[in-house]
Amino acid sequence: MQKITLAERPNWRQLAEEVGFSFADMYGAPYWDETSAYQFTLHEVETQIEDPATELHAMCREAVAQILDSAELMTRLAIPEAHWDLVAGSWRQGQPELYGRFDLAHDGQGPAKLLEYNADTPTSLYESASFQWAWLEQQLAAGVLPAGADQFNGIHEALVDRFRALLAPGAHLHFTAMANTPEDYATVEALAWAAREAGLGAHYCDLDKIGLSDQGQFTDDQDRVIGALFKLYPWEDLLRDPFATALAASRCQFLEPPWKALVSNKGILPVLWQMFEGHPNLLPAFFHADVAGALAGGYANPLAAEAFGRAADALARGHVIKPLFSREGASLSIIEAGAVTEASTDATYAAHPKIVQAYHPLPVFDGFRPVVGAWVVGESCVGMALREDESRITQDLSRFKPHFILD
Repeated sequence: MQKITLAERPNWRQLAEEVGFSFADMYGAPYWDETSAYQFTLHEVETQIEDPATELHAMCREAVAQILDSAELMTRLAIPEAHWDLVAGSWRQGQPELYGRFDLAHDGQGPAKLLEYNADTPTSLYESASFQWAWLEQQLAAGVLPAGADQFNGIHEALVDRFRALLAPGAHLHFTAMANTPEDYATVEALAWAAREAGLGAHYCDLDKIGLSDQGQFTDDQDRVIGALFKLYPWEDLLRDPFATALAASRCQFLEPPWKALVSNKGILPVLWQMFEGHPNLLPAFFHADVAGALAGGYANPLAAEAFGRAADALARGHVIKPLFSREGASLSIIEAGAVTEASTDATYAAHPKIVQAYHPLPVFDGFRPVVGAWVVGESCVGMALREDESRITQDLSRFKPHFILD
């Protein structure tokens, strides 16, 4: 893994404007940044990113089955009890999933470490699947990248194949997101593009325009019944929404299915550590309520005491406190040697229950700290992307960086 300074495409901002990539610059700063790129070897990508991410996803699926068998874990993950049957039923019926993105700390020197799994509403899809691929092709053609350079990026093709497996040819699929959010719309449009290529009808409707018919079915802004819906609206919010009471009877196929509420929840991290303690791609993680006393010099919950004891030294050196439902680094704190050394200024999720995860420093390249996003479609890792920040907490405005493979 190296960071390589490269010439920018002279017309890339014009290209971004032409394809609707309107958030390539935000608030006077670059979001897309191609003044440099990250270089990997094929062996590194296959053995340290692709294979581990595929394995981590399989482990998450194992964890879902365990969580559903435990009322205690369902409660700890803050799943509203009124909807336990909906979540459990979606898993036991085998309702299919679409995609997700693991955020990994990776420096090329040792096993990548799982920071979190964005398994329900991951964004940055358009720039990962499309814009960085166009960057590769154009930089190869311009001779900026050497002949033979490649990219780990089969995201779009995998999505096309996945849509073909999920719905019958000619079926209609609706997409929804919050209105007036360009990044969210880019994500759902990238998905809709793949759906259309798969032979499906794809329709977009703003989230606040979805209604409910007299027959209890969801409808779009043209009063068409929604039979299948991709919603860029997280399950933790939807399960607390007034519409939640209509979900079970709506006869709508949801992407992602309700059981993804368990996988996208940061409570999955202590469950994974409980099930697979010591796995090379995991960091020690615990429910905050179990270890808060121990971290303050008291004691751990007996259920977590032994595992906590084995991880106590690592946690004492440094740990991160994360709310179950935080996004884009909001409401995160890094604690080292008992003192807060960095914290998000966004307290949006501060009231939620929390987990504690051992702190694993991100590598530093030219003053920036990259996080690798490993994209999973279906049950396999099919591509990756990187975002970097000068801060130790990756945030909503952290820069997107292209990557390439060269042996």
